[in-house]
Amino acid sequence: MIVINFLKKQLVKTLVILLALTSLSCVTSKEIIYFQDEAISRDNQVSLNSAIIYKPNDLLFISVGGDKDAVAPFNLPAISYSTSSVAANGDLKMPTYLVDNNGNIEYPVLGTITLGGLTREQATMYLKNKISEYVKDPIINIRLINFTVTVLGEVKNPGTFTIEDERISLTEALGLAGDLTIHGKRENVFLIRELDGKKQYTKIDLTSVNSLNSPSYYLQQNDVLYIEPNKAKVRSASYNENNGIIISAIATLATIAAIFIAN
Repeated sequence: MIVINFLKKQLVKTLVILLALTSLSCVTSKEIIYFQDEAISRDNQVSLNSAIIYKPNDLLFISVGGDKDAVAPFNLPAISYSTSSVAANGDLKMPTYLVDNNGNIEYPVLGTITLGGLTREQATMYLKNKISEYVKDPIINIRLINFTVTVLGEVKNPGTFTIEDERISLTEALGLAGDLTIHGKRENVFLIRELDGKKQYTKIDLTSVNSLNSPSYYLQQNDVLYIEPNKAKVRSASYNENNGIIISAIATLATIAAIFIAN
């Protein structure tokens, strides 16, 4: 009888310890949600301008059309450039220019010119005016070939996507990522954008039709979208493999305890 009482006490102690371990191993929202510590205010929300603005590290394709002999000095020989969007068809071959940290590129004949901070229309007009000093009625074609957006969090296919059209909406980007999972917080889509070396961020409510009129509806190059998990997903994260083992052990010990108590 003394032995049985002792075993009962030990079982109770073990159950208490296992329950404590289970509570300690539970995952909280702070452990799995990104970008939690920054308040969103009017001062740091993304800008209203939806036009693409050239930034450092942009890779630009620039070609000049017109009289073949006259424009030849302004067109670099084509070089190979690989992007994920053309992987199936091989490398792109085109003259490309990398925008440096000061917003400049080195361009044939013209030398160092500044395109950073300009839209495509502004850059096209700028180059046309410069090259018109050498070529009559030049035709300028500029294309950003490393336009990417990143979608993270509760979507079916998170990742970084290369955009060929230089224009993509919020809904199109989410479509590329396979749409939100059932666990994504649709009222709390987090957008991060860099402009003039500073991070801007805002939150978008997809449950509201007003999101279609949001200033951030059209994305810019290198934008990041993050879909936060809802409470159900956070709770489900608590039931990991370790908790399953602990719960199984509790059930076993509880069964043994019931047998002892019954006797």
